[in-house]
Amino acid sequence: MNQLFARKSVADFEADVAEHGGLKRTLGKWHLTALGVGATIGAGIFATTGTAIVGDAARPGAGPAIIFSFLLTAVACGFAALCYAEFAAMVPVAGSAYTYAYASIGEFVAWIIGWDLIIEYAVGNIGVAIGWAGYFRELIGHFGLDLPAWLATDYRSAHDAFRLLSGGGAADATTQYLASAWTNAPHIGSIPLIINLPAVAVVALITVILIIGIKESADTNNAMVLLKIGIILFFIAVGAFLIHPGNWTNPATGGFNPNGVAGISAGAAIIFFSYIGFDAVSTAAEETKNPAKDMPFGIIMSLLICTVLYIAISIVMTGMAPWKTLGTAEPMITALRFAKGPQGLITFSRFIVSLGAVIAMGSVLLVFQLGQPRIFFSMSRDGLLPPFLSKVHPKYQTPYVGTILTGVFVAVFAAFANIAEVVDLTNIGTLFAFVLVSAGVIFLRRIEPNRPRPFRVPWVPVTPLISIAACFYLMWQLPTITWIRFAIWLVIGFAIYFTYGYTHSTLRRRAGVRGNAA
Repeated sequence: MNQLFARKSVADFEADVAEHGGLKRTLGKWHLTALGVGATIGAGIFATTGTAIVGDAARPGAGPAIIFSFLLTAVACGFAALCYAEFAAMVPVAGSAYTYAYASIGEFVAWIIGWDLIIEYAVGNIGVAIGWAGYFRELIGHFGLDLPAWLATDYRSAHDAFRLLSGGGAADATTQYLASAWTNAPHIGSIPLIINLPAVAVVALITVILIIGIKESADTNNAMVLLKIGIILFFIAVGAFLIHPGNWTNPATGGFNPNGVAGISAGAAIIFFSYIGFDAVSTAAEETKNPAKDMPFGIIMSLLICTVLYIAISIVMTGMAPWKTLGTAEPMITALRFAKGPQGLITFSRFIVSLGAVIAMGSVLLVFQLGQPRIFFSMSRDGLLPPFLSKVHPKYQTPYVGTILTGVFVAVFAAFANIAEVVDLTNIGTLFAFVLVSAGVIFLRRIEPNRPRPFRVPWVPVTPLISIAACFYLMWQLPTITWIRFAIWLVIGFAIYFTYGYTHSTLRRRAGVRGNAA
């Protein structure tokens, strides 16, 4: 048990950097803020907000009270962000929550978090790529272009639409489009060849950008972040003139808060996907010029900016259209479709929002694809994963092998997977990581109270305990099937750790060498 919970000191981390080579430090505080905003504003606000507002068969909707759902989630993330900031400033190496757990609680918990973070970054990015592809189809449609459905959707969506139409279900345009993939696709034997080609293409492009370099990737992200914030502000400005207050208070639809605390809580658990990303800032700690000051700034500032924008969007969106109409994968476009106002302005705004969604999700893809290889990089450098994952490109100084493997993994599953299958799993994995990071702050304060901390979480242990309680509360709102899938994922991770990671750990090998020398 002592070996399972062996911790790495800061000196051990520095020794690993010296032995394997570190990453190039080129990022400042505004680069980091842009990375956080780039990772956070994306698929969540553009896609999952509609489900949170309207609800589904398993959960009540929040209605216009979605603004309280955003506030509830922001509070939970805010307390977790403070804990991330303390660790990021104190242990400025790649790896995010994985590295922090290794320094505070021990190797086994670090492995659990590292394995868990694959759900947040790689699995989450599958959902982002699928969402990006949907908005891309909407965007090119404004230019009279279209892709055959069998090249622009996934197998399950096409099959479900085909079964719905075959059974005499509603024949709306979206259902007909998806069903056409099943009927028109070429076949390999009896199997229809259905693939989400735009999702594969964008992942491939992002992977190439990330291999070229972190500075180039950050500059590309900065440009996308500025553009998408401008487009979001455009939506808020236009939508403010299209608001009808009766949409917030209509008694026929339940008024402002139709489902009470249950609706707000369920909405918070769903739109947590909108906040996933601010913690991705911490994965770039080893590439930050002044991590002691810049990491806390980037993490906290990106969360504040996103929260303000989210609340403004939700107020405008639920004021533009009856909230029960917003339960689509494109709620902002749906709000414009049902809004009452000049048709020319609405049509133009729909085009701008489609463009904004493509840009927003593109920057999320970039930041998450940046984060996952750096988790692999740190775990490989610690011996818990094979050594080829910690190889650094001789010219670009990036972890190129892990970047390529992450790109292939995301592209393959994005080509065939359904977005509904990954969102809840991503949420529970990220919340669990937040819980362990918050617990790590308390633990390390007790066992190493004198360790230098350039940034300190206020009111420890109260602040981390609030973070833990808030995260568990949101996890409790998720469906039972999500907990089952998460448990299966962890069991697979345990098997890999005990068959490979435990016996190859560099920390354990160093301890053996020291013991022999003694």
